[in-house]
Amino acid sequence: MIVQKFGGSSVKSVARIRNVANIVARAAKDAAVVVVVSAMGDTTDYLVKLANQASLAREGREYDALLATGEQISIALVAMTLNDLGCKAVSMTGAQLGIITESVHTTARIVDIKTERIRHFLDDGYVVVAAGFQGINEAGDVTTLGRGGSDTTAVALAAALHAEVCDIYTDVSGVYTADPNIVPTATLMNEIAYEEMLEMARVGAQVLHPRAVELARKHRLPLRVRNTFDPEHTGTILRGADEMEIYRPVSGVTVDKEQARLAILKVPDKPGIAGDIFVALADRRINVDMIIQAFHEDRSVNDITFTVKRGDLAAARQALEEIRERINAEGVLADEDVAKLSVVGASLMDQPDVAARIFAALGQDGINIKMISTSDIRISCAISSRDADRAVRLVHDLFHLDENE
Repeated sequence: MIVQKFGGSSVKSVARIRNVANIVARAAKDAAVVVVVSAMGDTTDYLVKLANQASLAREGREYDALLATGEQISIALVAMTLNDLGCKAVSMTGAQLGIITESVHTTARIVDIKTERIRHFLDDGYVVVAAGFQGINEAGDVTTLGRGGSDTTAVALAAALHAEVCDIYTDVSGVYTADPNIVPTATLMNEIAYEEMLEMARVGAQVLHPRAVELARKHRLPLRVRNTFDPEHTGTILRGADEMEIYRPVSGVTVDKEQARLAILKVPDKPGIAGDIFVALADRRINVDMIIQAFHEDRSVNDITFTVKRGDLAAARQALEEIRERINAEGVLADEDVAKLSVVGASLMDQPDVAARIFAALGQDGINIKMISTSDIRISCAISSRDADRAVRLVHDLFHLDENE
């Protein structure tokens, strides 16, 4: 049993769908296969555009009903192509797959998968072509899973069906030490720990969505990133850090250029004030990343600074302006010239000199650091957007990641 997932670029045209069908048909000779498919190319973006033209309200239930149609086109075409190749296939929507989600529209999470119908088709020798990105809630309404939803669907199905492996096919050959478009010497990693990939996905790597990686880690499911257009390449496999064969303090460098920085100044130093600020942001579904609280000489006030996605800047600023008046803070500052540089490695914290080397190298090259945050396996710093690409190349060279094996 294997699960294969193909993204929008892999099924962008009928010619590419034929290529996908050939990959699936070859796999189906040796195993039971569930193939998860995204909407064709830019179909979802087109549907979003239509929704915005039709309605300013963009009500959740109907919005999800519309977006889910993109995957229905893809699964039908893939199933038809497989049948023409002599490989029995059946397409199934999220509802037909038995994917039950919470009753939240546009960003629903999977709560259960009723696999009886899928297993029935698999037992009868069919390839099940599954719609990614969608499910159904207890009321019977269509829901969508949000960004990266098809990756999440694939991993969730693989876990529910106890698949041997889940292959995520995309337009690159796996996970690289950095974005090859920025760092020409970036190298492909044969393997990477779930924890490393999770951090890289959270801080800018686009190859996998964090929710999918988190699910794979939870179920200890082998997850491979492979290239639709080079299907013989084995790609990169994700596994537990304890299963890794290669020891390396740094595995990869990423950059997220879509960041912004906000500060609320001279916030009264009282219990509950920080909670009020971040509840106001959470109520608007704004994710906050790097956070710094700095105190003043009189100790009665603090400045609180944090980063958000640049697309959330206006809403976050409005939230801060509203709460500033209630808590009697002095003012709000915003900075759009922000990129987040992150260095990730499972053994990072065992190497106390790593942070020193990074910051020293950036300083020597004239790159100013605006903020810093860390985890057990990640060091991130906010820098100017204009320095982003140069900083990635600098750190990549600093740790000789072009020699990664």
